[in-house]
Amino acid sequence: MNITLWIVQGLLAVVYLVAGGLKLVRSREQLVATGRLDWMKDNSDTVVRAVGAVEVLGALGLILPEATGIARILTPIAAVGLVIVQIGALRVHLTRNEREPLPANVVLLLLAAFVAIGRFVG
Repeated sequence: MNITLWIVQGLLAVVYLVAGGLKLVRSREQLVATGRLDWMKDNSDTVVRAVGAVEVLGALGLILPEATGIARILTPIAAVGLVIVQIGALRVHLTRNEREPLPANVVLLLLAAFVAIGRFVG
């Protein structure tokens, strides 16, 4: 079970580091121009950067506490935080009637929930 949790944590960390990192280093206009992030049109640069920061911190929280053995409780807490991020993403996409990103949001939510439960229990 521990190996499975590590694999899922690693995959989630990569996804959130990339997604969050892009939100931190690229302008909102550049991200909107990709045609896949229309929700950003209705939000400020600050909101987009805040989401990116939360995603990057969540990714780090999935790996560092468990890997270092320091404050290991932060790993499942970070996973719960990413579940909350995905609930927010689902809400935004449903409100905007954007159906394409929903399956990915649900998968990320379920994987983060798996890590949260696995690390809280284990």
